[in-house]
Amino acid sequence: MRQGMTRREFVKKGLTIVAMGATAPSFLARTALALNNPWDLAQVQSRPGVPDERILVVIQMGGGNDGLNTVIPFSDDAYYRARPTLAVPAKDVLRLTEATGFHPSLAALRDLYDRGAVAVIQGVGYPNPSRSHFRSMEIWHTADPEGRVVRYGWIGRYFDSKCPVCEQPTVGVNAGPSLPLAMQASSGQGIALQTPQTFQWMPSQRGIGAEQEWDLFRLLNAPGSSASGEPDTIDFLRHTAMNAVLSSERVREAVGKYRGGVEYPNSRLGASLKLIAQMIAGHLPTKVYYAHMTGFDTHAAQRGAHEALLRELAEAVAAFLRDLEVQGNASRVLGLAFSEFGRRVAENGSGGTDHGTAAPLLLFGQGLKGGLYGQQPSLTDLVDGDMKHAIDFRSVYATVLERWLGADPAAILGAPFERVPFV
Repeated sequence: MRQGMTRREFVKKGLTIVAMGATAPSFLARTALALNNPWDLAQVQSRPGVPDERILVVIQMGGGNDGLNTVIPFSDDAYYRARPTLAVPAKDVLRLTEATGFHPSLAALRDLYDRGAVAVIQGVGYPNPSRSHFRSMEIWHTADPEGRVVRYGWIGRYFDSKCPVCEQPTVGVNAGPSLPLAMQASSGQGIALQTPQTFQWMPSQRGIGAEQEWDLFRLLNAPGSSASGEPDTIDFLRHTAMNAVLSSERVREAVGKYRGGVEYPNSRLGASLKLIAQMIAGHLPTKVYYAHMTGFDTHAAQRGAHEALLRELAEAVAAFLRDLEVQGNASRVLGLAFSEFGRRVAENGSGGTDHGTAAPLLLFGQGLKGGLYGQQPSLTDLVDGDMKHAIDFRSVYATVLERWLGADPAAILGAPFERVPFV
């Protein structure tokens, strides 16, 4: 049988490549150029002195987390005046210092903080903040508050800067249905998956026609080369399908090596971090993993809902770090949890808080220098009811890029930024 296939034949025979639901087109596009790349080579290389095996795990807390009720300035009377119903009583705060403490729902994080495995960066934000969810998240993803036209994310640009010509999809893995803007790169690196079992080619037909699809899929992935004279489109599809298969096989192989033994909370973040831990245990050569939380947009009835979210975060992170310790990978992983903005200082009339600006950012891992960094912004010297940020979030990115990932932050972020000494 002839191995080649024209575009007309491809369309006529109705071959469908499905990675998983809506992720299929982007997944295929991202993996399209990967055929001739050596899978077993190190995906990116760090600066001298920075170990190549380090991993960054990003947790996105979507909706705008209430930073004031996460890291609480319990010694400040202005906090209690601004929040007559939502303020956490001082006696219940998990004290980090004589003035600052965690919400009681963060008990699992407090234990890690005491062990030096959590760093809190206070008052993080950016100039001229936006209270739009979409715009502010875009700013955090692109690291571009100035509004330049930036098509790729700060993590994606890290991929591009370290490996500008090779295509290795598993260098970045998102635990979710689609790749976030932060991970989008000009070189097309990064994959998105929800479960390893569904991250693979699946026939669109059941029963009659399924076997024919499998035949066509095998044909498409049969050995061949671009020198065969096939049209470029078919060559593109062949390469795409082949690398889709390789990516899915590699992920499932890595997860299959996981031995378990650590109990995770029954939550979305718990499941995502367990999946990431499985891939780390299986030595998937990934530099950046990305996980998601939602529901932090607490305009009404915040009490209870916000507490549950904080508990989900803390318990999932604690289980994840416990798992990494059992694996012997704890020192390789740095976690970063952020939200697109904080909430306003004063509570509203609906038992909630509205969109604000500056908020704390959390980092976790055995390889960092735990503790509090920066100053809690004033609760009385405000700008239109919002706190003034003290640390630009790009300083945190610059620190992670340079000191954890061994990259040049100025080249990726477009300007130099001060470092925060948590690494």
